[in-house]
Amino acid sequence: MTYQDLKLAGNGIPTWDALAPAVLKFASQHETWAGRTSQREIADSLKLPDDLRKMTYNSVGHETTNISEDRVYWAISELTTAGLLKRVRRGYYQITSRGRDLLASRDLIDKSVIKTQPAYFRHKEELDERKLRRKSTTATSEEIPETAASPETAPILEQLAEQSQAYNAEVATDLLQRIREADPTFFENLVVKLLVAMGYKGPNGSAWVTQKTNDGGIDGVINQDALGTNTVYVQAKRYGEDNRVQRPVIDSFYGALKRNHADRGVLITTSGFSSAAVRAAKEFSIVLIDGIQLTDLMLEYHVGVQVKQQFEFFEIDEDFFDD
Repeated sequence: MTYQDLKLAGNGIPTWDALAPAVLKFASQHETWAGRTSQREIADSLKLPDDLRKMTYNSVGHETTNISEDRVYWAISELTTAGLLKRVRRGYYQITSRGRDLLASRDLIDKSVIKTQPAYFRHKEELDERKLRRKSTTATSEEIPETAASPETAPILEQLAEQSQAYNAEVATDLLQRIREADPTFFENLVVKLLVAMGYKGPNGSAWVTQKTNDGGIDGVINQDALGTNTVYVQAKRYGEDNRVQRPVIDSFYGALKRNHADRGVLITTSGFSSAAVRAAKEFSIVLIDGIQLTDLMLEYHVGVQVKQQFEFFEIDEDFFDD
């Protein structure tokens, strides 16, 4: 099979989903493999004409991105989202048992197949939940002031804002999956770093992760002042998305708070909470943060992420012309 036998985009290069079978086949032949290496190898295996193989994007910000390798990258990304590949460590992947079964049982693996995988459905459900929460809790600071744009430019700013939110939601969803794949100690350090970034430590306070051998049900401690007169106790539960935190976990954490003569605690999970757990937390004055809120806060306070690109929008300085 040559590249011409595959579904091609307008520029003559195969689409990302046309490359999905090649990516899965490559993955099935390796125990683990580097994403960057596979991008080049799979793109080379297509035997594209030299002009197509070297073709790059012409739009701003993409001048040095090779299109065929970028299509392979998107195939890897979507297959990972669908649970057909998994990320074993930074930049390295492995085919899953579901990926092997699909490769063996189907002649055609395209986006219609990829996007109907259970893991992909859960991914989209999480994005929908993020969108729903954003609509119900839209902050005034996120709204575009009436004076910020003319009637002609306001729709453009609104569109940019929507695209930015959609992009960041995808990043947050991927971020949550990476946290679930990390070990529990990493997660405990992460939640303490996040609360410090949010300002809970204060200018003269201290924060640390407790030792696993004798944590007493407390994973992290934040002293909000130098004397430790105000202390926040933290518990971190790294659960899968289908494993919600139940009422007994809240009761246990409340017991740990009482043993430390504490009146405030924060329980953070990568999943969600049952209704009984939510009711108990309110009764005990325990703050709950689920996986979606966790990653939204990480983006807001720049924990585990970095700003990719910034844009400046200008308006006339009326005071300049009044002087």
